[in-house]
Amino acid sequence: MTVADDSQSALQRALQRAGPLWGGWITGPTVLGPEEFARTGYDYVGFDAQHGYLDDAGIARMLRRIEHVPIGTVVRLPNADAAPIGRVLDAGADAVVIAMVESADQAAAAVAATRHQPRGIRSFGPLRASLGHDPIALESRVSVFAMIETAAALSGLSEICAVEGLAGLYVGPADLALSMGVDVVGATQHPAIIDAIARIHAAATTAGLVTGIHAGDGKAGRTMAKLGFRMITLAAESQALRRGAAEHLREATGQ
Repeated sequence: MTVADDSQSALQRALQRAGPLWGGWITGPTVLGPEEFARTGYDYVGFDAQHGYLDDAGIARMLRRIEHVPIGTVVRLPNADAAPIGRVLDAGADAVVIAMVESADQAAAAVAATRHQPRGIRSFGPLRASLGHDPIALESRVSVFAMIETAAALSGLSEICAVEGLAGLYVGPADLALSMGVDVVGATQHPAIIDAIARIHAAATTAGLVTGIHAGDGKAGRTMAKLGFRMITLAAESQALRRGAAEHLREATGQ
């Protein structure tokens, strides 16, 4: 039995368990979304600062609200810019997913943005009392994921996986499909995309890294779990609301 380390993040502790972790996704300001994902049994919740309608302040408020809720927290950012990465980590995010990583240099820049001097370029400034003030502890609780979502990234997988400090790879099937000339709709069922996803998983696993993926629904999530992925994002809050609302309406109308 693995003994939990209090210095670890909720996400890191969850990853010590066997089997896949199921994730929800937040794209806009919400009070209830993250808590409802937790109550439903999800293992982590992602906050989208790339495609969503969220800014640093909004993410910080939600992170503070769920500080004592048993769920891991991930923030997706559009690039390795150190300032926004530092702000979400100072607010208590367990992990960052950096989009559109295509090279080892970009992955290394993402890691450097989460490390203080002299190991990186992150400025010191924790904003949550429970985080403490030990720079090493602040760094060690952070997991950095490079988002692999282009054909160009596939050619540099081994070099990306070799970047020191990287926790894992997170696959974006939609952009990966576009870059490979495949329709986004049903991408996770296309043979070429499934093959690419399997290649990413194999490379990461060989390097001892965690693999995550934006599945988009439960059916695709089940498929990705069978492939061996550990972190599987199933749905955004809007999808979950729409599906629940539709089911209530179906029950009421009998249609």
